Amino acid sequence: MPLESAEALILTVVDLQDRDRIVTFLTREQGKKKGVAKGSRTRHSRFAGELQPLAKAAITWFQKEGSDLVRISSVELIRPAGKLLLDLDDILLGAYLAEHIVEFAQEDEASEALFRLLDATLEALLGGVDRDAVARYFEAWVLRLAGIFPAPRECPECGGDLTAKGAVLPRGGDGLLCAECGREGRSLEPGTIEFLLRIGRVGPALAGDPLPAPAVLRQVEAICGAVRRGFLQHELKSWQVLQQVRAG
Repeated sequence: MPLESAEALILTVVDLQDRDRIVTFLTREQGKKKGVAKGSRTRHSRFAGELQPLAKAAITWFQKEGSDLVRISSVELIRPAGKLLLDLDDILLGAYLAEHIVEFAQEDEASEALFRLLDATLEALLGGVDRDAVARYFEAWVLRLAGIFPAPRECPECGGDLTAKGAVLPRGGDGLLCAECGREGRSLEPGTIEFLLRIGRVGPALAGDPLPAPAVLRQVEAICGAVRRGFLQHELKSWQVLQQVRAG
């Protein structure tokens, strides 16, 4: 059972029985992995302080033939999660970002683009970029990388300029049509189209420069949510929690 090592982004850490934890993490070369960190809940564990959700770490593991879970042998922090684990809003947002990756990343398949997206998104949040703008950037780009929500440049039916003609998300649609071709559906504000186009030219560190109006960010969230639900055929649990907290 040869050891394997990779730079990874820790997605979730879940307690397993009295002594262990199950860790889900994302690598560039092998995509999403899930493994057991034996003894990580004990007082003198070698994993003490290392298993931080949203942290960047060097992880070493091996896998027994026929086992679905890898066995994690070491974790060395490269970038701690820091403030992302201190504030309730950041904790909830972090869980939301991680659940996207859990849903969209594939096991044992290279995930360079998703890795870079999540890595840069976490860097932006740690750097103090507006969390709402960063979250909307991330949502749209996850869908774009999945090939189900392209940038709103041209209407796929008539080829018209969506900026000039206006854009509509049809009911049950996974892409935008111009206002003439998509007569029924949700109309996008000009600022929403501008934001969705701008994020194709900048990284998440500039997602809030300039900061879109709150109405624009809410519409981006609503549209991405509609497309995501249509694709997955279910809603993310973390999104439901976010809405409950926001309503409260």
